[in-house]
Amino acid sequence: MADFKTSARTFDWGVGTVLAALDAAGLADNTLVICTTDHGIAFPLMKCNLTDHGIGVFLIMRGPGGFAAGKVIDAMISQIDVLPTVAEVIGIDRPAWWQGRSMMPLIRGEAAEIRDELFAEVTYHAAYEPQRCVRTRRWKYIRRFDERSRPVLVNCDSSPTRDAFLAAGWKDRPVAREQLYDLFYDPHESCNLAADPAHPEVVREMAPRLDRWMHETDDPLLAGPVPKPDQPGAHGVYDPDAVDL
Repeated sequence: MADFKTSARTFDWGVGTVLAALDAAGLADNTLVICTTDHGIAFPLMKCNLTDHGIGVFLIMRGPGGFAAGKVIDAMISQIDVLPTVAEVIGIDRPAWWQGRSMMPLIRGEAAEIRDELFAEVTYHAAYEPQRCVRTRRWKYIRRFDERSRPVLVNCDSSPTRDAFLAAGWKDRPVAREQLYDLFYDPHESCNLAADPAHPEVVREMAPRLDRWMHETDDPLLAGPVPKPDQPGAHGVYDPDAVDL
């Protein structure tokens, strides 16, 4: 955690340097700066997982078109919404095949939400771990698509935290094929309700949403296991029980 905080402080300094350079060059008013990341932090149960620890990332934007300092928006968006947003800001017509939605109704204050569901996926990282999820404001539904019932150790980066998890028996902890979390009462997604008899209607509502999205996007998992990459040095070729690459 100390290393993580140090990296965050260094990153903050770097972003500040870039923004100051834009200000000094007189370019800040016509430069849209987009700052985000690709996944959660590299701790166990975070990066390469579909709970919000893994898919909840920051998005900070500064520049013209309403992206001024001091505005915080808590709407659900996907990173595929960034490209349509940029297109609208700079006045480019969006192709019909783009899947994302412009965030500008949120930026202009015309809407409180542009989405009522989000989707995310993992197929390969260092090893095969096929998962898909759908998230609404209240619920998160995750489905795994292989027969493995234990953590894929090699998909977690090395760290003192991972060492502590391994020492506590993490490699033998079961991983459920189907998971359901109540994000209001359980924001840390620690209590799986998929088999809870109190919530069968939620699973019946969320599972078809995921199926619909997989068909709309022609998900390769619909045809069965996804073959591993065959290029030398590719991700996805490592032993799932390995501790290090």
